[in-house]
Amino acid sequence: MKICIAQTSSEKGNIQLNIQNHLELILRAIKHNADLIIFPELSITNYEPSIAKKLATAIDTSLFNPFQELADRNKITIGLGMPTKSTEGINISMLIFQPNHKGIEYSKQILHSDELLYFVSGNKQFFLNIKGKKIAVGICYETLQREHFINAHHLGADIYIASVAKSKDGIEKSYKYFSKTAIEYKTPILMSNCVGPCDNFIGVGQSAVWNNKGQIIGKLDDKNQGLLIFDTVNEVIEIEQV
Repeated sequence: MKICIAQTSSEKGNIQLNIQNHLELILRAIKHNADLIIFPELSITNYEPSIAKKLATAIDTSLFNPFQELADRNKITIGLGMPTKSTEGINISMLIFQPNHKGIEYSKQILHSDELLYFVSGNKQFFLNIKGKKIAVGICYETLQREHFINAHHLGADIYIASVAKSKDGIEKSYKYFSKTAIEYKTPILMSNCVGPCDNFIGVGQSAVWNNKGQIIGKLDDKNQGLLIFDTVNEVIEIEQV
């Protein structure tokens, strides 16, 4: 299986422009024969909590039809970031489009204290099953909370993917934590981060893949968009800067 981590620069609130950028990156991933592509946290709107309520929508809006069409035609699973509406409030969600399946949402279960003013928590872990591998996904802050990873591990996750929006300090913490956790649980960990202005910080990229020995076997830089493609069979990494 080939998993593609996308590192993106999104424009604040410009959904149409960001969707077009996502579609172009997905087409590049398809050329690498990727089975799965994951984008950073809230990648379609950029990480902008203060305007998330105004931008929030549902997965079944026609805005997202092109993603389902690409998934169906190319047998690729797509996970992108978007604020969504629920009966309790606004969620930080990953919208997931799988070939010939109805789109589904995974909503961040553990929120940072700064996010509680704008968002409510999801309540259920989600897994992807692709080519015999069970893949857990997490969104930013919760991926550094030990209980989130342990729960995924106990439920049988073979691979863990973190979709994040992190500053320099956040990335430094993530690198230490993901390396240690990958070693402890002998589980590969992949992280997709953004680049450029977000809310009140700068996203510094450095999206990466850790093998089950905690070694970084591939990473992107801290300024540019790009793709990081991980072949889970032979642990070969392909990198495409954009």
